Amino acid sequence: MSRDGLAIATYDFGEAAGLDDTAPAVLAVHGFASSARANWLATGWVRELTRAGFRVIALDQRGHGASARPHESASYSMQALVGDVVDVLDTYMIDDGVYVGYSLGARVGWHAALEIPERLTRLVLGGIPDGDPLTRFRVDEARAFVEHGTPVEDRLTQGYITMASGVAGNDLAALVALVGGMRGGLQPDPADPPRQPVLFATGSDDGILAKSKALAAATPLGEFVEIPRRNHFNAPVAREFREAGVEFLTRD
Repeated sequence: MSRDGLAIATYDFGEAAGLDDTAPAVLAVHGFASSARANWLATGWVRELTRAGFRVIALDQRGHGASARPHESASYSMQALVGDVVDVLDTYMIDDGVYVGYSLGARVGWHAALEIPERLTRLVLGGIPDGDPLTRFRVDEARAFVEHGTPVEDRLTQGYITMASGVAGNDLAALVALVGGMRGGLQPDPADPPRQPVLFATGSDDGILAKSKALAAATPLGEFVEIPRRNHFNAPVAREFREAGVEFLTRD
């Protein structure tokens, strides 16, 4: 349960891999309109991380997957999403872990690294730009579509709606509420980066590539890997991304 009373679905892949609860833990946090299973299990990340000796704790972020899906924008803020990460770490009694996040999950990881630096010692953040990528999202048009079926005219907003609708079980009203709640909130600030080792990874065909590189350059212990021939949506499945991430997390 989150600190504000929402059920957060979590998945412990360590036991299934024959690892006990003393194995080093990776907290895996998915992107917008995805889920723990879609982002990490189906893409091979869980397999590779458990083979490397890690116990993988993944969660469905609020509004996604099997977690609670409130329809009020007030339930969604960066502070709330980071709070969910802390609550999951507390529940599993993880005092010293590493973090893997993609897109929205990477943005949450950036802020979690600043809030609890002693508990997240190393991070892999994929598909993360600076600034607010949702400023152009037309929340009014998206809500009208969800509530009344009104066609969405804005192309970017329609793209998000199409992407979110293509994932079985997604709750569009909850996802639109999430966008509304997070707009204008905390964003990654190059002037205030995490001090832990951080691997940044973005697809070569992703429009945020340059901004992701800029965040890596601003991070004192930041590194960057460009995922060849991948865009924002298919980068998580790339073998090059998995291999770079596992190598970074297992490095002495």
